[in-house]
Amino acid sequence: MAEVNTGGGDKGGGKKRAKKMSTKIDMTPMVDLGFLLITFFILTTTLQKPVVMELGMPAKDEEKKETMPLKESQAITILLDKGNKIYWYQGADPKTADVKVSDYSAKGIRQVLLQKKAEIGEIFVALIAATDESSYQNMVDILDEMAITDNRRYALVDFAPAYKEAIKKGEAADAK
Repeated sequence: MAEVNTGGGDKGGGKKRAKKMSTKIDMTPMVDLGFLLITFFILTTTLQKPVVMELGMPAKDEEKKETMPLKESQAITILLDKGNKIYWYQGADPKTADVKVSDYSAKGIRQVLLQKKAEIGEIFVALIAATDESSYQNMVDILDEMAITDNRRYALVDFAPAYKEAIKKGEAADAK
């Protein structure tokens, strides 16, 4: 482990000097101990558990499904399109609705959701539909916005052909 060398020698006459002792320490056990400690702490550390968003799924049985009438004034429809664009309107009929364009910024759809929730209250419902050109990230982002704004009542719906007309109306309004 540790070794002491008695180096140096007599080189002929002159003054006699004290022999210098050089020490050499074997660091192998220290390195082993270091790696054992690192391994111990890595294996005993609790890592952050993944956080999962809870989704309320509808019942599979037709008998157990409960429907609630929804007024047009209590719902907005959010349409996700390519290029991170969001088209939204209040009500159920896209033909008569005033379609507006938004994005995922804090002053975009988040502000709309907070404003509508303040106007309508807890009975506010968001219907979310995505086009085929929309990305998966867009869907994750809008679900995150629902969680951030604490909207617990929303539904993911299939993209209906009438929604294409709403997007065209929104594009036309955005171009002006």
